[in-house]
Amino acid sequence: MRVLDLGGTTVSWRVFGLRPGSVTVVNLNQDMGPYEPWMEVVQGDACAGGFGKYDLVFSNSLMEHLGGHARRQQFANVVQESAPSWWVQTPYRYFPIEPHWIFPGFQFLPFRARVLVCQHWNTLHMPACKDAAEAADLVASTELISATEMRSYFPASEIWFERIAGIPKSMVAIQA
Repeated sequence: MRVLDLGGTTVSWRVFGLRPGSVTVVNLNQDMGPYEPWMEVVQGDACAGGFGKYDLVFSNSLMEHLGGHARRQQFANVVQESAPSWWVQTPYRYFPIEPHWIFPGFQFLPFRARVLVCQHWNTLHMPACKDAAEAADLVASTELISATEMRSYFPASEIWFERIAGIPKSMVAIQA
């Protein structure tokens, strides 16, 4: 199987323990490896497309970082044009704990309050940003989406919810 991973890393494929025939990993950031012969790394924008045709597109926790509706729609178009099957996961907006800051209700706070939390709340996943401009950029770069939005981006897909204690934590658009 040929897999296109939008927003992934080579490390995640090594940790998965899964080995497709080939995987092309596309990410804005330079992936430092380690690489395997069955991996190709492309430094690029997942919303730009033009990566070729694959059997499956995989994306894990990228959609909330794309920069608004228009970019998410571009991304969804790239996914649907690149393969007949996909698995696209993103955190669910209405889970009570925001997964990046591990902070209850963070996504519902006004922007300025989120910036203040970002400046003072330290987690293993998100270190506190003391600089207000850096904190504002980080907060602005994360926008969780709803199931209604996910369905609009992937109308032909099954939307499956990952749950914790019965509460939807994240959702996956699946096209088999």
